[in-house]
Amino acid sequence: MTRDTFDGTSVKPSHWNLASVIEQLRVSREATHNIRHHGRVRELPSREALTIIVNGLQAALFPTHYGRPNLTDESIDFFVGDTLTTTLNRLAEQVRRGLQFSSEDAIPDEDALTRQAHDITRQFAAELPQVRGLLVSDVQAAFSGDPAATSVAEIMLCYPGTIAILYYRLAHSLHRLGSPFLARLISDIGHSLTGIDIHPGAQIGASFFIDHGTGVVIGETAIIGQRVRLYQHVTLGAKRFPADEQGVLIKGVPRHPIVEDDVVIYAGATILGRITIGAGSTIGGNVWLTQSVPPGSNVSQAQMRND
Repeated sequence: MTRDTFDGTSVKPSHWNLASVIEQLRVSREATHNIRHHGRVRELPSREALTIIVNGLQAALFPTHYGRPNLTDESIDFFVGDTLTTTLNRLAEQVRRGLQFSSEDAIPDEDALTRQAHDITRQFAAELPQVRGLLVSDVQAAFSGDPAATSVAEIMLCYPGTIAILYYRLAHSLHRLGSPFLARLISDIGHSLTGIDIHPGAQIGASFFIDHGTGVVIGETAIIGQRVRLYQHVTLGAKRFPADEQGVLIKGVPRHPIVEDDVVIYAGATILGRITIGAGSTIGGNVWLTQSVPPGSNVSQAQMRND
């Protein structure tokens, strides 16, 4: 038996010594470097399905921007209902798949998982009007905060910060409702699209604006107040990672900054650790900050060098 190559020639499988390679890969999978779950084989959530789901959700939230521009007052509710029905059915299946990986049972009860997935999806659907309200506040913050913005449509279709926040708002809702794996996948899809990395566990208030946005990183336990504005390459990260007596990292502890209301953080600033940036403060470009600052502070790179 032969296989065609890209240049049209043919080679036998034995040419590549595949028998040995396949055997070594099997040993790696099953013994040497085994990372597989030892219970029943579980089907992973699908990134492709989640992309379709998010597209459906944003079309239901903003039908004429992300759905169909020719919708009328008579047809828009039917479009939203039909889109949500299909999208939420798809979402429930992906939630079910994701829950398999957060279950402590080696072989989780399928009926219980399905019921839990439906319950999470039902609660998620009920939160969609609130999520839309937050997204509208984010869009309005972008429009009022960027003199280059010419329309709401431009912001919603062209601004990577707005798109990243949309993915974050949806993912955060799922994260809170008990579907963290799926939330992380949705956030990562948004990260791939925009270059903006927002962990779905972060807490972010209304009227959030990321201007330009490329390279922004917001960690899992960050807390951001209302009317906060970030520019490109801002990092809200952890300063250190606490470990237990065996040296294993302790997960879930607060380790990222708290940014209070009405704060502006300019390009390239790096803010690390569980510190607080007081309300109304301005953090200048390229500042490296590891200590709290009081409300109304104006921190520049030159000031930090003098400390």
